[in-house]
Amino acid sequence: MEELLQGWKRTSCCGEIRMEDVGKKATLMGWAAKRRDLGGLIFVDLRDRSGVAQIVFDQSRSPENFKKAERIRSEYVIAVKGSIVKRDKETVNPKIPTGEVELKVEEFKILSTAETPPFYIEDGITANENVRLKYRYLDLRRPEMQANIMMRHKVAQITRKYMDDNGFLEIETPMLTKSTPEGARDYLVPSRLHPGKFFALPQSPQLFKQLFMVSGLDRYYQIVRCFRDEDLRSDRQPEFTQIDMEMSFVEPADVLEINEGLICRIFEEAIGVKLKRPFRRLTWEEAMSRYGSDKPDTRFGLELTDISELVKDCGFNVFASAVKNGGSVRGINAKGGAAVFARRELDALVEFVKTYGAKGLAWVTITEEGLKSPITKFFSGEQMDKIIARMGGEKGDVIFFVADKNKVVFDSLGALRLELAQRLKLIDYSRFDVLWVNEFPLLEYDEQEKRFVACHHPFTSPMDEDIALLESDPCRARAKSYDIIINGCEIGGGSVRIHSRKLQEKMFSLLGFDKETAWARFGFLLEAFKYGAPPHGGIAYGLDRLVMLLCGKSSIRDVIAFPKVQNSSCPMTDAPSDVDAKQLKELHIRTDT
Repeated sequence: MEELLQGWKRTSCCGEIRMEDVGKKATLMGWAAKRRDLGGLIFVDLRDRSGVAQIVFDQSRSPENFKKAERIRSEYVIAVKGSIVKRDKETVNPKIPTGEVELKVEEFKILSTAETPPFYIEDGITANENVRLKYRYLDLRRPEMQANIMMRHKVAQITRKYMDDNGFLEIETPMLTKSTPEGARDYLVPSRLHPGKFFALPQSPQLFKQLFMVSGLDRYYQIVRCFRDEDLRSDRQPEFTQIDMEMSFVEPADVLEINEGLICRIFEEAIGVKLKRPFRRLTWEEAMSRYGSDKPDTRFGLELTDISELVKDCGFNVFASAVKNGGSVRGINAKGGAAVFARRELDALVEFVKTYGAKGLAWVTITEEGLKSPITKFFSGEQMDKIIARMGGEKGDVIFFVADKNKVVFDSLGALRLELAQRLKLIDYSRFDVLWVNEFPLLEYDEQEKRFVACHHPFTSPMDEDIALLESDPCRARAKSYDIIINGCEIGGGSVRIHSRKLQEKMFSLLGFDKETAWARFGFLLEAFKYGAPPHGGIAYGLDRLVMLLCGKSSIRDVIAFPKVQNSSCPMTDAPSDVDAKQLKELHIRTDT
């Protein structure tokens, strides 16, 4: 039943035929999406990645073809030859580009038969995601999924053209490299030729791209696969793709300028959106104090307000003790929230913030009758009036407060802010807000490990004016780092690097590495710095996240051809899987399981 091409060649793709092609002969090939039998006519929607064309089998013209066409089922692969004709007026389909024409079949071949798919090959299906991923090759036939993959290709091509226009060289870096455990977990690869030793798959090309700058290559970029053995979320995968770049003789402003040009070109050429330059810039401190997040969604207000000074000596111990212990009390005014949040919803929000470390959530509803809240009894009328005034409170508002250490306050109110925006329908999903967040802390103190850890990575340079703080107060030092945020999603981050061997050794010392450990892990970089390193900096974008935003999706799995699921496995290939004992023996590995 299945036939061979035997010299047949496509003359056009299914989605390309138009009115100007009427009267021409054409050969189309694709998948049978739908078949409709109407007496002496059989209509088939023939689909390929370009779109759909209607083909018609006419019993009166070719009884043999008609009888054979009766065998066509959903997802059969067929090739057809015939004439392109204008559709009858009543059968025109304005919803598709080919809707004014159809192909009258004169010859056809059934190239491949197909079993009934486990879900419909069409957009808007409700199939379980695990089923879709098990049969990903079928899922990728759906037009919306093909559009996502084609958008990914488009972004990659725009990027390559822009980088070439701006003097960047595309250079590959190794996939088998040295483990540098200062960060996420590495994926390790055992070496057969070096028993007991391991390569690591790269978490990023960081050190190699810095070495390119030492090499004098000046401007490097790469669209590169990276690997991190960490827990997954909707915007994370164990293997992912970065648009990675590095530049010599730059300060942060130089890196931001070249990258604003890249993002503007991608948005304009990929989806026809013109972004305004320069992008808005917020320091990390301002982003945290106003939005409770270093990746703020600025498409709506609901900014945080600090009331610590007003309540540091109040009679409500929860507030007063938080300030006394070095924390803060901050609030969000949900304008008009009284009409949305009844007591049950308020109690649910109390539980919501607890998942972010808050011990509780105080609230005040401003009604026609006055203030409703469990906490008003702890304040005098004058104190409460000052708090309401500071929060900009009016009738119909609900004001929420969290009192705790600053990290808990920011984490919980930052999350609450997003939750409130969704419930109050404040987010304009047609809008793109792009901004830079810069001047992040360089270091933070890890209470569990009893040492400083790098907020970005150990190669990030401190601000020039903060270098002296590395001796006196390291946690106050700011970094020459920057993240680019779109609609509350961090799509990229980078920094100007340390190019002084002495300063890099100082950084390793602050991170708790003695000289021997630093040289054992990063000696090749320190050695390179002996021979003259230029000031340099760069950035890396999550290509998956960027394409996700451009496609209007909420998960990067929708824009990756073959993604992993939550436990880092692949339902389609059943990876990871067992391997032969012979392979393990060759690698000098014995398992405990």
